[in-house]
Amino acid sequence: MRWISGLLLALAVVACGAEFSRAQQTANRAEAVFAGGCFWCVESDFEHLEGVIEAESGYTGGELRNPTYRNHEGHVEAVRVIYDPSRITYRQLLHHFWRHHDPLDGGGQFCDRGPSYRSAIFVTDAQRAEAESSLAETQRILGRDVATPIRPLGRFWRAEDYHQNYARRNSVQYRFYRWRCGRDQRIREVWGDR
Repeated sequence: MRWISGLLLALAVVACGAEFSRAQQTANRAEAVFAGGCFWCVESDFEHLEGVIEAESGYTGGELRNPTYRNHEGHVEAVRVIYDPSRITYRQLLHHFWRHHDPLDGGGQFCDRGPSYRSAIFVTDAQRAEAESSLAETQRILGRDVATPIRPLGRFWRAEDYHQNYARRNSVQYRFYRWRCGRDQRIREVWGDR
């Protein structure tokens, strides 16, 4: 009988620890959504940042329910960044985003053209002021208006599994695609040493 009491006590301690861990994990998670052209590239650019828990490719900004890669009319390719705000701030994510796309191009990004590839920052009410401040700072640094709008965050639809972690799973094809599109070259032209 004693061993049953000991076992129950041990299970209670483990269960309480698991609940605490889950609560702490929720408290240390926040989300941000960015569109910067091809979601493979945006996802890859965010995933290596310390404090980013996950970056997920998907679609947002449109009315179509259950969009897919073949049919996401009205949506843009976007990335949901899940991060630990005690390790990286929303402001730092914004800074990273601005410097990893071409904010001057309103017609798409790099070799990907059209409405699905336009850049945008999708915000909650709580994120709006900080996003607007970063946009103003970016315009000041670049000395001209930017084409990247700030839009209210609606529903984010996760893209098909084969799009997730594409750069890691298909590194050779991804590196060729990124080079062929001229993404990094154009980013250097826009930002230089700024």
